[in-house]
Amino acid sequence: MDFQAGILRDGSPMESLEKQLICPICLEMFSKPVVILPCQHNLCRKCANDIFQAANPYWQSRGSVISGGRFRCPSCRHEVLLDRHGVYGLQRNLLVENIIDIYKQECSSRPLKKGEHPMCKEHEDERINIYCVTCEVPTCSMCKVFGAHKDCEVAPLQTVFQGQKTELNNCISMLVAGNDRIQTIISQLEDSCRTTEENSEAAKQELCARFDALAALLEEKKSELLQRITREQGDKTGFVQGLIHQYKEQLEKSSRLVETAIQAMEETGGAAFLMNAKQLIKTIVEASKGGRLEKIEHGYESMDAFSVSLDHLAEAVRALDFDPVEEDEEYFDGEEEEVEE
Repeated sequence: MDFQAGILRDGSPMESLEKQLICPICLEMFSKPVVILPCQHNLCRKCANDIFQAANPYWQSRGSVISGGRFRCPSCRHEVLLDRHGVYGLQRNLLVENIIDIYKQECSSRPLKKGEHPMCKEHEDERINIYCVTCEVPTCSMCKVFGAHKDCEVAPLQTVFQGQKTELNNCISMLVAGNDRIQTIISQLEDSCRTTEENSEAAKQELCARFDALAALLEEKKSELLQRITREQGDKTGFVQGLIHQYKEQLEKSSRLVETAIQAMEETGGAAFLMNAKQLIKTIVEASKGGRLEKIEHGYESMDAFSVSLDHLAEAVRALDFDPVEEDEEYFDGEEEEVEE
């Protein structure tokens, strides 16, 4: 429909009203019936059906299956959910339709002023009313008869206008459908990112739990081995302390015998000396023969038997790694194919 969109150029309220009545899909004034979306934006029913069909290409082939579809509003990108009736289930905006009728009547009652229709630059009095298919430019009838386009193929301006507008409308529908597919992929990638973060956090917690259990096991084993060393230390030091006690007793007895012998040597009387000398000598000889106590072996103090080699465990810890898992690349391949389409 051509309602002379540029009929008002004086910045009047009617011009502002005209801008509000333009469909964002076909870029023309809304055609009846006008449907109102849940986001309160308006579309021609045909335009709404076109973008709905582009976003749901298999909806028509579903027959009697009770199923709906979805598409996004071209003005605000709000997702519109439809039932099995499709676009025909949307409510008509009768207010906008009435405003369009009033606007058409106002426009038709005003005469067309000179200069409001594009004029030919070569023939100033001729309106541009045909389209040169060869040169792909609008021109006038005089240019076709006498001018630069006399040997070119021409077509009615309105026919070419409607054809290119239809083609542009189809391109817009394809872009809208492509944007919906891209938005779907973005949503899938965002979900994948959130799932990856959640799985990573769970994997970290599991890894920490396993290492904490391993550390607890090592700590338990360390305590057990330390207790064995402590027991061995107690046994050896107890045995040595017993020997020390025995040697101290022998030393004490020997010292008393030495004192007794020294006192006997100080005796000047022969009879008195001989009365005790023989028994004293016998006691000293017996003490020297029977006083050999037990001794500790060489290296008795060594604790080398309790040495533990952890090299193999250290190597095993360094070699720790995650179990190899075959990665499923089908999901990413599918996404790449969809993006390429």
